[in-house]
Amino acid sequence: MKFLNGGWLVKDGYDVKYAANVYTANIEEGKLTLFCPFGVPIHNAGQTLDGGIMTIEVTSPRPDIITTRLVNFEEDRSHDPEFNLNISNPEVSIEDGEDAWVFTSGRLSLRIAKGESIDFQYLYDGKEIARSGWRAKALVTDPEGQIHVSEQMNLGVGEKIYGLGERFTNFIKNGQTVDIWNEDGGTGTEQAYKNIPFYLSNRNYGLFVNTPGKVSFEIGSEKVSRVQFSVPEQEMSYSVIGGEDLKAILNTYTDLTGKPPLVPDWSYGLWLSTSFTTDYDENTVMQFVDGMAERNIPLSVFHFDCRWMKELEWCNFEWDEDKFPDPEGMLAKLHERGLKVCVWINSYIGQKSPLFKEGAAKGYFIKRTNGQVWQWDKWQAGMAIVDFTNPEAVRWYQDKLKALMAQGVDCFKTDFGERIPVDDVVYYDGSDPQLMHNYYTYLYNKAVYDVIAEVKGEDQAILFARSATVGGQQFPVHWGGDCSSNYPSMAESLRAGLSFGMSGFGYWSHDIAGFEDKPSPDLYKRWTQFGLLSSHSRYHGSNEYKVPWLYGEEAVEVAREFTELKLKLVPYLKRMSEETHATGVPMMRAMVLEFPKDPACEDLDTQYMLGDDLLVAPVFSEDGTARFYVPDAGGDQAGKSWKNLLTGEMYEPGKWYTEQFDYHTLPVLVRPGSDPLAE
Repeated sequence: MKFLNGGWLVKDGYDVKYAANVYTANIEEGKLTLFCPFGVPIHNAGQTLDGGIMTIEVTSPRPDIITTRLVNFEEDRSHDPEFNLNISNPEVSIEDGEDAWVFTSGRLSLRIAKGESIDFQYLYDGKEIARSGWRAKALVTDPEGQIHVSEQMNLGVGEKIYGLGERFTNFIKNGQTVDIWNEDGGTGTEQAYKNIPFYLSNRNYGLFVNTPGKVSFEIGSEKVSRVQFSVPEQEMSYSVIGGEDLKAILNTYTDLTGKPPLVPDWSYGLWLSTSFTTDYDENTVMQFVDGMAERNIPLSVFHFDCRWMKELEWCNFEWDEDKFPDPEGMLAKLHERGLKVCVWINSYIGQKSPLFKEGAAKGYFIKRTNGQVWQWDKWQAGMAIVDFTNPEAVRWYQDKLKALMAQGVDCFKTDFGERIPVDDVVYYDGSDPQLMHNYYTYLYNKAVYDVIAEVKGEDQAILFARSATVGGQQFPVHWGGDCSSNYPSMAESLRAGLSFGMSGFGYWSHDIAGFEDKPSPDLYKRWTQFGLLSSHSRYHGSNEYKVPWLYGEEAVEVAREFTELKLKLVPYLKRMSEETHATGVPMMRAMVLEFPKDPACEDLDTQYMLGDDLLVAPVFSEDGTARFYVPDAGGDQAGKSWKNLLTGEMYEPGKWYTEQFDYHTLPVLVRPGSDPLAE
């Protein structure tokens, strides 16, 4: 949210009150509370009247995390949804010095200056990593009368900001306005399916705004030397997280918000989808499966998209009997071929679905303020939305999934979850609709993940999810949404996946060859290489089948070669998954995450590390040219060359390379001293 008019004025219709200084403070066990007048410092009793104060509470939920809560008016928040955080109540120290209060948790300290101006200085091992100073903490009233609490952190020379969820815009967030608000906008806009109010700075700190509601970030986009963030509420809590490097900060952040779990071994193989609106039946499915086997392309999972159910009845959780007269028999055939089965679902129930009347009668759907079921026609005619704040609705929904798993379904693609209404809405538990908009996806995916874990076992639980919020990393895997079939969209997908990994999520996938349109054979082969060198790999599309033989014989060869390569890498990927589970560091990671001291890696978003030891640079051009950078491995491997896993060619570190590659090769470089294929 931008409220300034240049450096000195405020936009018309806005009112801004800045917290001036700390007038008085209270120290309790584990908490420092500050009382800060708006406008100017208080010098006499008369100035305590009619001005208001900002109350600031400083606490620590875990070592190396300091949380600041800015409050205007205290409100009853007992019905507000909130993130499930892992609070350990660490020992903290609070010093009341002559010039400042110093609050310390672990190796992170917050120094709060006394005097005529507010100054919050964050130090890790005594070194400044972040700072919030003059005119940073504010209460803003917008033209509609809505109160916003706003805060700013200094943005230093050369400082770069990463993360904020799966974002398709520039990988470096400097200069961007980012609203944390889940939307179904495809991959070609500033909208995002997975918005996470957490960012990383190359100054070695992370910042997490603890609200499931809307957070507006201005990253050097209003005050160019500051990161501003605000919420349309009477209070805001944010946490600064310190660490030795970006990996350590991710570890601490996911200690707080949840670790990504391990995923089943079979999930690393190739997933093949029927695609979205394509026409298919049991015969089509078996032709695809047999076609892959006849061409010696290993297949691990077959996915049924929307049309396993009758049109206009999504979701009824029943197989279309005209196309699938014997679903149990068909699923048994797929299992006999060594395949797992995934089926598409969402949390919307069309009015034509046989489940609509049942859900409405029992109060299982989100309602309007007049008590009627909330409905609209965008997606399915007259559709309702399952209310996951109702425990009975959760059990009802899960029972439908249990019936499918009893037939032989192994996992679910949890589509949608972003278009959650906020106006004229009532939830079963009284939750604030504004705060539920983003949080809904957490309840939705948790309900599905939990029932899979219950029926199949925790070691077999996995989703293919599109929407997410904080904590959603505990319910993998997520994929990138509706991308187009062209190179710019392929590149924007990678940027988004790298940002997602910088936001606490360990696994990520995307629609190989693009969701919209029909890809060229060239793009199909290049995206196949990229897709099968991602943590999870799925062919999927909108109105076009994505089986390789439709794109030429060489596409078949490329699909076979890179699927076989992926399977050879499974032991290595499993080891990397254990690291992801233990630390929160993603399997697909931005170069800056692995090589934070190399300035050349800070901006790189067209290549990545797949685990510790594999550098991957997808080819994004029809002429097969790839431009990539090779960093120095450091340590006892400093100065040593990297080897291309596919060609054996050696590459010296610290250099840029521009080379052409055929469809059977690309830059897949092995870190010196390692051998991912030998595990």
